[in-house]
Amino acid sequence: MKKAYFILILVFALLSNACNTKKQLSKESDSPTTENLYFGQKPPGLIPEFFAPGIVRNASNISFSPNLDEVYFSASKKDEKISIYFSKLKGNKWTPVKRANFTNGGKNEELYPFVSPINKRIYFTALDSIFSDEKIWYINRLEDSWSDAIQLNSPINDDIVFYINQAKNGGLFYTSISNGKMYYAPNINGEFPEVQEIELEFGHHGFISPSQDYLLVQDRNKQNEKRKDLDIYVCFKDKDGTWTKPISLGNEINSNFNEGSPSITPDGKYLFFGRDEENGTGNLYWVSTEIIEKVRPK
Repeated sequence: MKKAYFILILVFALLSNACNTKKQLSKESDSPTTENLYFGQKPPGLIPEFFAPGIVRNASNISFSPNLDEVYFSASKKDEKISIYFSKLKGNKWTPVKRANFTNGGKNEELYPFVSPINKRIYFTALDSIFSDEKIWYINRLEDSWSDAIQLNSPINDDIVFYINQAKNGGLFYTSISNGKMYYAPNINGEFPEVQEIELEFGHHGFISPSQDYLLVQDRNKQNEKRKDLDIYVCFKDKDGTWTKPISLGNEINSNFNEGSPSITPDGKYLFFGRDEENGTGNLYWVSTEIIEKVRPK
């Protein structure tokens, strides 16, 4: 009797282990593989590469979901206003790029999407008239759809603002169009009831790193007074919580054309930025974030 009982327990354990292994394998197979990430593009090194030519066109910024299986970017097609486009990784393939239309036509333009790293929310800027009524909106990501667009209820929107992104502690970083300065709104129990200016020597269109130890900004070329093109700079956080002076990312990033709208992937591995091309179009580039570490103060 004891032998039969022992055999029964052993069989049950083996079946349970097999079931758990199958679930684990299924879970792993549902996760994106390295080969599938970033539309299957070969990751860049320290030299910026044109990102996903033929797929992501005329884009100004880009944001990835925390699991890197969704991508959202703002772009303008010929004779069309700026809109947000998206694609999702389904199995081993990315879905065709489609226009999002978060506000369902409620606003003339939607741009600068940012996928929250802490909740199922996508922040973005929406407007009817440029440089007059830009506000921060968001949608909640549902299982197979999105919620209705909601204008963020915060003093952030007391100003004309855009280019919002969120730190892992929940705080929001954004730019005031009124004065071209960076601001921060701490997350207080899921709300953003207060804002504070970020003390920087210069810079806007700021993006906080996933590690929250540096802030990327863009501004006019500061190395050559004869040039008026936009360049990308980095400010590192000191031990006392203040930010260093903006440091240029160098000639590998900053060309004679405009560079801007910097962002970092959720895993902290890649820097994305927009660059105006000689033919008048704009494209997204990406490069390893090791290029940022090269200029970090020792």
